[in-house]
Amino acid sequence: MGNPKGVKRDSAQLAQLERRRMKAVKLFDQGLSQAEVARSVGVHRQSVSRWHKAWQEHGAISLKKAGRAGRKPRLTDENFRQLEHALKEGPEAHDFGTLLWTTRRVATVIHRLTGVLYHEDHVCRLLQKLGWSCQRPTTQARQRNEQEIARWRKVRWPQLKKKPSRRGASWFSSTKAD
Repeated sequence: MGNPKGVKRDSAQLAQLERRRMKAVKLFDQGLSQAEVARSVGVHRQSVSRWHKAWQEHGAISLKKAGRAGRKPRLTDENFRQLEHALKEGPEAHDFGTLLWTTRRVATVIHRLTGVLYHEDHVCRLLQKLGWSCQRPTTQARQRNEQEIARWRKVRWPQLKKKPSRRGASWFSSTKAD
C-alpha cells in the first residue's frame, strides 16, 4: 500500500489513479472476474484483489482517494495573499525602521495579519512557498572608507600575517619518528 519510497504524486496523478479504481468498480458491478478487471485497467491482480475486497466490505467509497495527509496548514491561501501584499509594501509600511525584511519581522507581520505565531526559523519555508528567497543586502556601510581599507591592507595586514621564521623553520611538523 502507499507509494514506493521517495515517490511523491501530485493531485493529477492521484485523480487518475482514483479514476482507474472507479473503472474497476464498474467492471465489478458488471460481474467480470478479478483477472479480467486487472487486464482491463492494466494493473496487477493483487491490486484488483485488494480493491475488490474493499469494495465488497465498504462499497465504492472505500476506493476514493484519501484526503490530505498530515496537519492542516495554519495559513490559508488568503493569508498567503495578504502576506505577499504586505511584503511588497515594504518594511517601512509596517513600522520597521529600515528597508530590510528579516525573518523576525516577517514573523511579526504574519502574527499581526493572521494571529498565527511562527518561529523565525520556519518563516524561510513560508517565504520559499511564496517564491521569495533569503538574500543579503547589496549595499555597503555608509561610513566605509576605501582609502583607509587600502592603506590597512598595504601596511597593517603584512605586519599581522604570519611568516615562517628566518632560520628556515618549516610551517609543519613531521609525524615520522626519526
